Amino acid sequence: MDIQSTPSLYDHLGGVYNIAVVADDLIDRVMVDSRLNANPRVDEAHYRVSAQGFKFLVIEMVCWASGGPQQYSGRAMGDSHRHLMITNDEWAAFVDDLQRTLDKFTVPHPEQEELKAIMQSTRESIVVAPLQEAS
Repeated sequence: MDIQSTPSLYDHLGGVYNIAVVADDLIDRVMVDSRLNANPRVDEAHYRVSAQGFKFLVIEMVCWASGGPQQYSGRAMGDSHRHLMITNDEWAAFVDDLQRTLDKFTVPHPEQEELKAIMQSTRESIVVAPLQEAS
């Protein structure tokens, strides 16, 4: 007897090839986002870490977190982001970049919500600095 399992988010997204196309666009967008690069630590990291390596890790993570067979090989989110002192506004800019990418590829709303929930689950490990008020 063949038991059909419920398709995973990974399946709904179309697997690694579709995830890779979306991640490629997202990271290209993030790397040049002036809202993110205004943070000197983020800007420096965008010069130090290759976009291709960043894309590879994002693809691995999204595939793994969405139920695909890939394993994430990168460092823990806190270990790779805490030193960047990312603010709430910078997080919001990243979320905006993600939304623009998902809309560009017309990712269906239910899948968008699942992806955003996965991303939101990393927020506490990434955002460490509240927005500094201008004096």
